[in-house]
Amino acid sequence: MRVSIVSAALLGLAFRAAAIDPIVTKGSKFFNSKTGEQFFIKGVAYQPDIESTSQVRDPLADKSICTRDLPFLKDMGVNAIRVYQTEPFGNHDDCMKMLSDAGIYVLLDLSTPTETINRETPTYDVDLYGYYKQKIDAFGKYDNILGFFAGNEVTNAVNNTDASAFVKAVIRDTRSYIKEKKLSIPVGYAANDDADIRWQLQTYFDCGSTDEQAEFLAINLYEWCGDDATFKTSGYADVVKNATGWDIPYILGEYGCNAIRPRTFPEIASIYGSDMTDVFSGGFVYEYVEEANGYGLVEVSGSKATKTEDYANFKKALAAVKPAGVKMSSYSPSGKQQTCPKVGSAYHWVASSSLPPTPSNATCECMMKSLSCTSKLTQMPTSGSDLKAFGQSLGQIFGTVCASIDCGDVSTDASKGEYGKYSGCNALQRVSWVVNAWYENERMVDGSCDFDGFATTAKPSLSDDSSCSSQKDSSGSGSHSSGSNSDDDKDDSSSGASRTAVFSAAAAIVAAALF
Repeated sequence: MRVSIVSAALLGLAFRAAAIDPIVTKGSKFFNSKTGEQFFIKGVAYQPDIESTSQVRDPLADKSICTRDLPFLKDMGVNAIRVYQTEPFGNHDDCMKMLSDAGIYVLLDLSTPTETINRETPTYDVDLYGYYKQKIDAFGKYDNILGFFAGNEVTNAVNNTDASAFVKAVIRDTRSYIKEKKLSIPVGYAANDDADIRWQLQTYFDCGSTDEQAEFLAINLYEWCGDDATFKTSGYADVVKNATGWDIPYILGEYGCNAIRPRTFPEIASIYGSDMTDVFSGGFVYEYVEEANGYGLVEVSGSKATKTEDYANFKKALAAVKPAGVKMSSYSPSGKQQTCPKVGSAYHWVASSSLPPTPSNATCECMMKSLSCTSKLTQMPTSGSDLKAFGQSLGQIFGTVCASIDCGDVSTDASKGEYGKYSGCNALQRVSWVVNAWYENERMVDGSCDFDGFATTAKPSLSDDSSCSSQKDSSGSGSHSSGSNSDDDKDDSSSGASRTAVFSAAAAIVAAALF
């Protein structure tokens, strides 16, 4: 039986005040740790700054936005918000305290559009792990953090299921880091509802070693459209059936089909009624702010916000439900952990249960000290044009070198559970390994460490990299690193994904530059 405190935080911090009761998980349910009452999320997806930009928009670092929106959140009767984009660098004290005082919990996505696992060419490296640790450091001190999402619909189709291995590694490592920081905040995953991979996704994130499991699962569900649909005809009944008897909590990460507007939200009666409360712990309606996609409850313009027609309907539907739960003291979990899905294209799943290793700055820095040829750059570019040029250079270098030389040390193949010992190093470090491999293969002749001015020779401080794999990071807060020189059941259809994975750094960088 698993019992974890959801929103315990660092003791002794000035911010902390007993404004809101911690929520705990026990088995497949959430509970109020003080009252013992079962907790159901009555939430809304909240990302109110809709300005079109490639920059991350952090609403919880802007007191004016929170001041504008809090009256609406309270009036709607929500007890939680899901926030997709935040940064670890701003000051979130004002917004988080306002929400806490209002009895509103916060479920955060760790990723952003620019700091995430790319589903098409997935990698998980020291920089991304460092960023996630920084976010945990920034938000772990708040009493109303309900949990973190390690990913949102990263795998969303049959052709990118390998990406889930990297997300599951994030779950493993962020859970470990949270425990190291003496916090008890759960880490989960939000999946899309694709019939071809629905079951595989759900079982994959619950199977395996306990420390690799998602601590809760969410499904983004848009099947109930209009008043004529029912619990059965909408497909909701099938989703509940699939989630019955599990050992971790289930929620709806998003819901609220808008094929018919104004929305009347008939599904709310089932979500918080006898149809679902034995299995699901509520969820988040999509979404707070009106965008071009037409899901908003509120329209915002600067400091002003106005209600849409959906707003009153959602408020009315939410006010009409009073979910009946169980007391924590009388609840005996009986759910079972799931078995990992079979691997192979015939099963619509290629992510091995063998996960990428925890990225290690110490390992990567050690490797860099053994190189005689490295990238001239010591920091990642920041401007869009520079990022694009950098990504194109990486693509050309990886393509040229790895067509002739084995680049397994910096490659991954999630379908086989094979991960190079430096595959968790950042893009600069991996490309430095590649240019050095070419330089050594060419017997270090003049001009073989140039790559059109991208690389330069270096004087290694280590004679070889034989000791690097055993290097471990010391405990401490997360940080970005630099590239400076200092027995699955399978069919036989696994492809040579490792060669493709070599290019993932370039692909991700180009994608970010063009975002």
